[in-house]
Amino acid sequence: MTAFEFKPDYAIPPGTTLREILEERGMSQSDLAMRAGITDKTVSQLVSGIAPLTYETAAKLEMVTGVPSSFWSARETRYRSTLLMREEQSRLASAEAWLTTVPVRELVERGEFETTPNRGILVHRVLSFFGVSSVDAWNEVWLKPQVQFRGSKAQDSRPGYVAAWIRQGEIAASKIDCDPFDAKAFRAAVLEIRSLTMVLAQAAFDRAVELCRKAGVALVLVKEIPKASVSGAAKWVSKDKAVIMLSLKYKTDDQFWFSFFHEAGHILLHGKKQVFVDDGVNGESDEEQAANQFARDLLIPAAHFRRLPHLKTKIDIRRFAAEMGVSPGIVVGRLQWEKFLPQSHCNDLKQKYQWG
Repeated sequence: MTAFEFKPDYAIPPGTTLREILEERGMSQSDLAMRAGITDKTVSQLVSGIAPLTYETAAKLEMVTGVPSSFWSARETRYRSTLLMREEQSRLASAEAWLTTVPVRELVERGEFETTPNRGILVHRVLSFFGVSSVDAWNEVWLKPQVQFRGSKAQDSRPGYVAAWIRQGEIAASKIDCDPFDAKAFRAAVLEIRSLTMVLAQAAFDRAVELCRKAGVALVLVKEIPKASVSGAAKWVSKDKAVIMLSLKYKTDDQFWFSFFHEAGHILLHGKKQVFVDDGVNGESDEEQAANQFARDLLIPAAHFRRLPHLKTKIDIRRFAAEMGVSPGIVVGRLQWEKFLPQSHCNDLKQKYQWG
């Protein structure tokens, strides 16, 4: 639920109340003008809601009518605010077509905001979720060319869906109080997390979150959004705090942990101004290739690569995994990736992950 919402109301100028008071007291507008020391034209414009009611005029009305100046000022503020809200609703309603580019229904179901038949208000709520004030600002913030993708399919087809997933990750990360980023501490955390691949999923992830937090990285798990083909992302939210976002898109431990170490590679190897989004497809950029290599070498060091073609049985795979200190599923995934093992073989050695 957004903190600030439109609350439409009738726009009643304070002049309406002023006219009622004058009629009740049998006082003409000219009488008021003379008593308050203002022009007849000003009074006429105040009554019609054309001229703004200033603090100075409010003070004069208090002296003439006995109604406190605070009352007049409050009525004026509310009137002008309501007019602005109506204008804003009208402006936002013209952006209704933009709503089709983001997963509004999914976000409503996740409790990010409430739906409404008023399209202007709905646009306002969706923009507030994204932390921007207009569709133009949304395009500037969320569709920047600085975003890097391991594969472009997700971004090309549903950029608004990808942006919504990333925004949910940002919101979740904002709730994690991290120590200032320390590259050395994060490298140590990454090495310890490598051994957690052999631990049951929930316990492993909880421990990984804490290790990352102490090193200045917020690690969050964000449920995948249909039609947003995203398995991971990495970005900096400040100079002292980075974020790694993961989903359960592929639902197996080899893909999940490879995505984590790939994103960790971006944090350690690349600049703080880029956002890296992973949809599980190999990218061509140098940064993506470097992050891939970082993850591959960390999980199975290059010195042991030559042994992979000789792992023919499940017993071989389990022994090698135990020696490497990683889960058997990770070894199976690497063998399949290198085409040393058919995609249909040994998948029962992988841990299956699902949302609980």
